[in-house]
Amino acid sequence: MKTASGTTVIGNGQLFTGTGAPPIPNAVIVSENGRITYAGPADEAPMPTEEAEVLDAEGGTILPGLIEAHFHPTYFNVAALEDLDIKYPVEYVTLLAAANAKLALECGYTAARSGGSLFNIDVWLKKAIEEDLAPGPRMAASGREICGVGGLMDWNPDFRRIGMEGLVLLVNGADEARAAVRKLVKDGVEWVKTYPTGDAASPDTNDHHTLCMTFAEMHAVVATAHNHRLKVTGHCRATEGIKNALRAGYDTIEHGTFMDSEALDLLMQRNTPCVPGLYFEQASIEHGPSFGMPQKVIDGHKETLEAGAESARRILQAGGRLGMGGDYGFAWNPHGDYAKELEFFVKYVGLSPHAVLMCATKTGAEILGREREIGTLETGKLADILVVEGDVLSDISLLQDRRKFLAVMQGGVIKAGRYATGGERL
Repeated sequence: MKTASGTTVIGNGQLFTGTGAPPIPNAVIVSENGRITYAGPADEAPMPTEEAEVLDAEGGTILPGLIEAHFHPTYFNVAALEDLDIKYPVEYVTLLAAANAKLALECGYTAARSGGSLFNIDVWLKKAIEEDLAPGPRMAASGREICGVGGLMDWNPDFRRIGMEGLVLLVNGADEARAAVRKLVKDGVEWVKTYPTGDAASPDTNDHHTLCMTFAEMHAVVATAHNHRLKVTGHCRATEGIKNALRAGYDTIEHGTFMDSEALDLLMQRNTPCVPGLYFEQASIEHGPSFGMPQKVIDGHKETLEAGAESARRILQAGGRLGMGGDYGFAWNPHGDYAKELEFFVKYVGLSPHAVLMCATKTGAEILGREREIGTLETGKLADILVVEGDVLSDISLLQDRRKFLAVMQGGVIKAGRYATGGERL
């Protein structure tokens, strides 16, 4: 991905660096050739040269580009699980994924970690973004997901096995789990996504208290993936599934819903980040009925929401790490609504805007393994910057309104926002 040439100065705004430091009320950030050279108070900033491009933050907020830590660009307003494997051919899913990646960038998300991909699209989407063939977040790519036979993702009966190879690798035992990871190694993924547990979406056979993989299968996945320098994550709702994942050595936990004290201790001992993805549950409760979602499924989402919110609070209170990201791409939780997750964590879970933004920037970069490059606004880092009209720390819902975006920058290049479309500069 190309970085900007020359010098850019952004001033007249509040600076949220993402480092944990208090916001700086009258700040300036300077980037040269796509990297930050100064971020701090205006009265200590270097004088811009005549050649520098100077942007006015209009008294708003300057913050790191947001990071979506559970991104499904290949999901396309899915109304039923079966839509994922038989609704569209790979060619059309690829086009949909590119459109979703562009939308995420326009929503202020300059980086993302794939939470599972149809076919192997995310690997090639990442390449297209990095080579400036398509706009989108900097990506950490995953591929097809791994689940035990008969588990949450194995919904087609044996007499109608249609399309599952493009979605999930189904395994029986440790040997098949190792073989599945080796396929993903050849595909070029960075993250291996698994399904240790079920979900409220499947209340009859694989609900949110059910296990969908054995510990032996999970351990085999981790050992094989780590041997090839890949990372592993998993859809973990049931308490024992969370513990199995942590004991097996998972690099992150998705959801971490029903977390007891033992699971929390394991999480803290290993310093493993968790991505709760809670707004999806709220959206399911609010909008599920209009899509024909059964009441027992909605009841399951209510239980998941309450337990997941409590687990998230406990993790942060204990000093753990949360990433922000949440299964967007379902009909009731569509792409483009990413920042609703952030407001939800403030209003429903009870976190401060400062804490939520730290999760959505600094911790997100750590999950991607790119904390030395992105996630905070510090000297030497890439100029992945979001400039927003208004005080985001007082009203985090501003991040849901793209009309408030003055600039979305990657490596100092303005990719979206008013200044990308000819807005006034100083």
